[in-house]
Amino acid sequence: MAELATIARPYAEALFKSGAGTAEADQLGALAAVAADGQLRRFADNPKVVTQQVFDLASGIVKTPLAPKVQSLLRTVIDNGRVAALPEIAAQFHALVNAKSGVSDAVIESAYPIDVAQLADVKATLEKRFQRKLNASVVIKPELIGGIRVVVGDEVLDTSVAARLQHMKTALVA
Repeated sequence: MAELATIARPYAEALFKSGAGTAEADQLGALAAVAADGQLRRFADNPKVVTQQVFDLASGIVKTPLAPKVQSLLRTVIDNGRVAALPEIAAQFHALVNAKSGVSDAVIESAYPIDVAQLADVKATLEKRFQRKLNASVVIKPELIGGIRVVVGDEVLDTSVAARLQHMKTALVA
C-alpha cells in the first residue's frame, strides 16, 4: 500500500537520523508484530482509550525494555493515530539500517529444513554470488520438491526442482 509507505517514511527516517541502529530495529520489529494485531489497533482507535494506555499496553507486550528513542517514536505514532503504520515503519527503518551497514536480507526457501552448518555454507556461497553480506532466514516450502529459492531484495535465484520442471514443461510445450 503506497499510502502507508508514504506515512511511514518520515517516521523511519527520523528514527534513523537520530542515530538509532540495529538494537532499535529489533525493538521496532517486535512493536510492529504487536501493532499488526487487529485487537491492538482497534483498542488504539477507540476514542475512550487514552494514549498512555495504548503505550503501556504495546510496550508491555514487548519482552525487552524499549530504548528511549523507540519509546519516543511509539508515543509519537500513537499520538498521531498511526499505530497501523508501525509494521511499515519498522520495515523501512530496517531497510535504512541494512543499507548503512551494507547488509541485505535474504529469504531462503527450501523444501526441507536446513541445519546450521548447511546454512552457513549456503550463506557464504550466496554472499559471493550477490557480492554483499546477507541476513539469511529460512522458510520451508515443500512444493519446491528439492533445491532452494533465494530472494534478496528484488533479485531471485531459483534452483528448485519445481522451477526446473516448469522450465522443462515450457520447453516441451513450445
